[in-house]
Amino acid sequence: MNNCVILGRLVRDPDVRYTQGNNSMAVAKFTLAVDRRIKKDGEASADFINCVAFGKTAEVIEKHVYKGNKIAVVGHIQTGSYTNKEGQKVYTTDVIVDAMDFCESKSSSGNNSAERPAADTGDFINIPEGIEEDLPFSQPGAKYNDGKPVQQRMDDLPFARN
Repeated sequence: MNNCVILGRLVRDPDVRYTQGNNSMAVAKFTLAVDRRIKKDGEASADFINCVAFGKTAEVIEKHVYKGNKIAVVGHIQTGSYTNKEGQKVYTTDVIVDAMDFCESKSSSGNNSAERPAADTGDFINIPEGIEEDLPFSQPGAKYNDGKPVQQRMDDLPFARN
């Protein structure tokens, strides 16, 4: 099974481009710095993981993710190769992002750039109205009662232990 979960900070702003043609699609490329658990000679070290996201996930990344943000990605590892301008074969390893989630508030990420929207909701990220359907982690068909999620009792769940 080829699955991975990675938690890290963006090394730089994501590079987002769109494919050509009638059904253009967003493609976001970014690098996550992931802390290593084992420190070499007492020094903290990190791995730098290249990631690629497509479609709606890439569009959300383009609008809401910046250098220094801590995010978690779920995806799978893909290897490849190409021949560079010098004629040498270069091998690549990327994480293809299936889902992404924010891991900290905007205020704690330390990004205070004027071009980025300011957080006006305390510790939560301000997500624009009407984008819920476009978020890669939204749950279509969720049951709501007057705008609030329906409360489930443990007795109602088929897998709950008594």
